[in-house]
Amino acid sequence: MSYNDKKVAVVIPSAGMGKRMNSNINKQYIELKGKAILAHTIDKFEKNKHIDEIIVVTRKDEVSFCKENIVTKYNYQKVKTVVSGGKERKDSVYNGLKKVSKDTDIILIHDGARPFVSDEIINDSIKETLLYDATVVGVPVKDTIKKVNEGNIVEDTPDRRNLWSVQTPQGFSYDIITKCYLKSIEDDIETTDDSMLAEYYGYQVKMIMGSYKNIKITTPEDILMGEKFI
Repeated sequence: MSYNDKKVAVVIPSAGMGKRMNSNINKQYIELKGKAILAHTIDKFEKNKHIDEIIVVTRKDEVSFCKENIVTKYNYQKVKTVVSGGKERKDSVYNGLKKVSKDTDIILIHDGARPFVSDEIINDSIKETLLYDATVVGVPVKDTIKKVNEGNIVEDTPDRRNLWSVQTPQGFSYDIITKCYLKSIEDDIETTDDSMLAEYYGYQVKMIMGSYKNIKITTPEDILMGEKFI
């Protein structure tokens, strides 16, 4: 079921190497309580009534593995396709965007290694993206942040009341994110997340309250925390 007759797709990039995990398999396929992290993530969007289709992006040499051991194993009906990623995250997301149905209204982009996103966050992302065209989920930082120079000498202490730690999903109107990505490939723009592209090309991005549980599993310590959440 779409959201107010608007078609919603989610692109899930999961092509990262996960070097900080110190594992011999990519972090998306490490198991949490007997189930791959990526499967936990897809579950949240498969079960959300407003999501119409899911595009999974994984490493080229893992496409078949992902189809067989994730999509087929758990019988995901909303996964339209599994595509191979590119050299950088930007290239991987773009490969996913190209597979999204052309009649889509809203696209969410969500990290494959962020399995604790809630229905509420997904729904808020869709609702606010319909209003603002570009959104990002995050939480206010708890710690004081210091800006340092190359010699690790403190240069500035920003007011933390204005600082948020960014999560996913990040939501966009279909037209805006596809235009931004196409332009960024042409311009060879490097970004660390999708909303930076929207900002770079002059679009306002609305911040949405996420959750401190909506962690990205990056290190072995995150695995322990994730098992507690489950």
